Amino acid sequence: MSIKETPHMFSFEKLEVWKESKDLTVQVYKLTSAFPDEEKYGFVSQMRRSATSVCSNIAEGCSRTSARDQAHFYQLAYSSLMELLNQMIISFELGFSNESDLVNIRLQIERISNKLNALRKSRLNSINN
Repeated sequence: MSIKETPHMFSFEKLEVWKESKDLTVQVYKLTSAFPDEEKYGFVSQMRRSATSVCSNIAEGCSRTSARDQAHFYQLAYSSLMELLNQMIISFELGFSNESDLVNIRLQIERISNKLNALRKSRLNSINN
């Protein structure tokens, strides 16, 4: 059976913000594979963990039954996204990545952060209404 033949999709897999953050994670893994070997267990590992944390927290948030818990995990995803942006800026300044990589990833982060904030607000609004 191929992945396209999977009989069931979980709720997080249907979210555009999860798809975009998963794609960002794949891009970060590819980008960091060209970083210096001495950064393999330092900067590379940290950037990969930050990127993976974004889509993982979205997935975990979707599995929560209360809107407050969901909003909390979307906030954690946003925090990891900002951590990744910080690391991306530093990697550019250290010469590990180029300006084009920084601009491209920064644009993706901006789109994802807007969607995450909207998702979080919608969950918090459902508590207050």
